[in-house]
Amino acid sequence: MIGRPTAPVSSRLPDFPWDRLLPTAERARAHADGIVDLSIGTPVDSTPEVVQAALRAAADSPGYPLTIGRPETRQACVDWLARRHGVTGLGLDGVLPVIGSKELIASLAGHLGLGAGDLIGYPELAYPTYEVGAALAGARAVATDSLTSFGPETPALLWINSPSNPSGKVLPLEHLRKVVEWCRERGTILVSDECYLECAWDETPLSVLHPDVCGGSHEGILAVHSLSKRSNLAGYRCAFVAGDPALVGELLAVRKNLGLQMPGPQQVAMVAALDDDDHVVEQHARYAARRAKLREALLSAGFRIDHSEASLYLWATRDEDCWDTVGWLAERGILVAPGAFYGTAGRRHVRVAFTATDERVDAAVARLSSGG
Repeated sequence: MIGRPTAPVSSRLPDFPWDRLLPTAERARAHADGIVDLSIGTPVDSTPEVVQAALRAAADSPGYPLTIGRPETRQACVDWLARRHGVTGLGLDGVLPVIGSKELIASLAGHLGLGAGDLIGYPELAYPTYEVGAALAGARAVATDSLTSFGPETPALLWINSPSNPSGKVLPLEHLRKVVEWCRERGTILVSDECYLECAWDETPLSVLHPDVCGGSHEGILAVHSLSKRSNLAGYRCAFVAGDPALVGELLAVRKNLGLQMPGPQQVAMVAALDDDDHVVEQHARYAARRAKLREALLSAGFRIDHSEASLYLWATRDEDCWDTVGWLAERGILVAPGAFYGTAGRRHVRVAFTATDERVDAAVARLSSGG
């Protein structure tokens, strides 16, 4: 067709990893007691009643929401970061509600004006959407955990992810400080994906916006947060980005033109979720119990658990190709994610989510203990 681009946008993107897992899922589904799906960290417990009640009360919402979000929603984000994570100096102009963190991560580079000729760095073990976002913007991307590996080049944007998906690794204070200083010296935008900040077990992760990390200034820094995991709100698509008001303002200016608006009822529900800490403590206890059971069962079955000090996953290995491990578990009706989905550095690990129900977790433990 005349005027059609020579190549579709999708040709610039990597294959969707989970499509490769479909045949293995069928094998796991054939187990006599059904599949135990630990491959995707999707919440299975009920959305907290305090949040459901807020959504019901806000159901009458005839007008268009604003891209900038309701003031009370942004204030709830500011208050939560201060109360739970020690973040200071953040104003309403430094917060923007977004329609789920994945959409933001995929679009952020393009919305900040990055493109051909720009370099974007992201972790060696990484959520695939960082690479997708770079590809959509037409930028070049490098997966590395070493700042020196950039050599004389200066990345326009650097992603960090602590706690990590998939490994659960937590970056220590000194490392975070070093990254902030390195980026500021070079004018690199630093974006920290902190969606698992409240899913901590053996270490206490810090936000990049904490004054001990950033020196009390948010210049050049953004942090991405999601309510999907902490509040069982994956279906609500509630997230936000916070940090440098200049960067937040640029995102707002672009997103206004695109009509990217979080629905009004979800914004009200988001306030209820952020203001209530009790449901987070209760959910944390549920995950802790599931994590402990799966961890012990995997260790008893000959696995080694690396990192995993936070997040909703166990980063497990039998010191073999990850697809062999995936197949071994599938024969027992247990589906996990191959580490290769997250980069070549993960090719000998699997990611085991502990977001299944108690009954399904118990089923996985029994199968690991009995050999099938």
